[in-house]
Amino acid sequence: MGETVWLFDSFLFSASRACCSPFAIFIQIQWMCNLLNSCSWVGSCGLCQVSSNDEQNREIKQIKESMKGGNSLAFLYHDINYLEHSSQVKLPRVSVVMPLKGFGEHNLHNWRSQVTSLYGGPLEFIFVVESTEDPAYHAVTQLKLDFKDDVDIKIVVAGLSTTCSQKIHNQLIGVERMHKDSKYVLFLDDDVRLHPGSIGALTAEMEKNPEIFIQTGYPLDLPSGSLGSYCIYEYHMPCSMGFATGGKTFFLWGGCMMMHADDFRNDNYGVISGLRDGGYSDDMTLAAIAGNHKRLITSPPVAVFPHPLASDLSFSRYWNYLRKQTFVLESYISRVNWIMNRALFSSHCYLSWGFVAPYCMAIIHIAAALRVASKEYPPEETTFTSGGFLLVSSLAICTIVELLSMWNLTRIEVHLCNMLSPEAPPLSLASFNWGLIGVAKYAVFIALVVDNFLYPISAFRSHFTQSINWSGIRYHLKEGKISKIDRSKDIGPNYTDLGGKHLYGKKGVPTKVSFLSSLARSLQQWHQPKKFDV
Repeated sequence: MGETVWLFDSFLFSASRACCSPFAIFIQIQWMCNLLNSCSWVGSCGLCQVSSNDEQNREIKQIKESMKGGNSLAFLYHDINYLEHSSQVKLPRVSVVMPLKGFGEHNLHNWRSQVTSLYGGPLEFIFVVESTEDPAYHAVTQLKLDFKDDVDIKIVVAGLSTTCSQKIHNQLIGVERMHKDSKYVLFLDDDVRLHPGSIGALTAEMEKNPEIFIQTGYPLDLPSGSLGSYCIYEYHMPCSMGFATGGKTFFLWGGCMMMHADDFRNDNYGVISGLRDGGYSDDMTLAAIAGNHKRLITSPPVAVFPHPLASDLSFSRYWNYLRKQTFVLESYISRVNWIMNRALFSSHCYLSWGFVAPYCMAIIHIAAALRVASKEYPPEETTFTSGGFLLVSSLAICTIVELLSMWNLTRIEVHLCNMLSPEAPPLSLASFNWGLIGVAKYAVFIALVVDNFLYPISAFRSHFTQSINWSGIRYHLKEGKISKIDRSKDIGPNYTDLGGKHLYGKKGVPTKVSFLSSLARSLQQWHQPKKFDV
């Protein structure tokens, strides 16, 4: 037994010395530099004020100043004169296309936030489903009956896709049915919760600058308490860096994309053919088209949308979502796009594991220091512990800086969302476990490590399998495009990943569960932090 302990200590001390080698120190210093650079993007602790924080803080300040000047509708327009009838009648027609799949706990609330927009111009909403058997069909039909003739709602059955993903197929069918006079088309995911003035803000930017190819926005994930939901929140955080570029960005989120309707009518830049002929990801395909043709993608600071995650979002559903996200790097429409995706693949994998490596080294240093403290060793055999302690201390400081950075950005986005939707229940940071205070409240920190550790694994698996299951449909790629589509209720889950939407069934309502299952879920949620009111 004593010899085994001695061998373990020898191995641990050798590993700790190796983690203090020049190469290991280089890895850790590089990570710290990358961390501080990313923190400057999201504006942590006031260290950098040329970031997304500034853009959104400026918007908050303008809204407050306008309200002080007597404009109680400043969340719609900073200048109250834009609410005059003479200005509203000049607004262009907008068609909102929403591809649907399944029905979940947040869908109805999200749809209502979309169709009750306070946009003053002509507006139509086109809900597109795969078939009448989709649970979403029955739910959106009831929504249309509730609003009757107050809102222009169309429900379109698209049928099955054969050459592209079902989402893209639904979007293209929706575009075909849009009004002939529509100037802009807005694509929304059914899990997007709009602000009353969101459509007006996006349209105003398009009118201000006709050179804009795509106007986009980004989600503010509202974790439900599970580790999987925090991992998704952490995964989406870099999207907010799109606000730090003064409006211009190369980031694009498929959940919110406004484009010129004529680009689809005339297939400008090959948008129709690029999406229809083997397209898997709508946002990555359109971003590639924009890059190839040097077209402009922008995002106004008000285009941040609350994105509530399912209350029962399990880790396995997060993993499937991550697989879908890494799989997009395997799709491409041109040689240049393929090179860009390979560069993203390599850099993201390197940086992700470069992020995790210092924590692995820190565990070794801490374990070695504890062993030294528990037994007496000659001083010459334990000199490595001082170097390890310095590295661990630096890592701890950088970790705190990063968590503060994420907290600060989330705080500002929550504040902005509350101001843009004054009629909605206010959002709060109280439901986020940051790992800065309290005991066993390390959800955000753990999500950071877990997400960065799993990303390369998911990316490599996507690369070698060249197939993915997306909402019960398995897509196979060949040379960057969809080459085969398999459909079967037996090959996929019964729920979507983020929203927990039911994919099958004849009614747009949750399926029944047993009393014991319901009780177990209630007990589990009782231990979780309080969710946002929906």
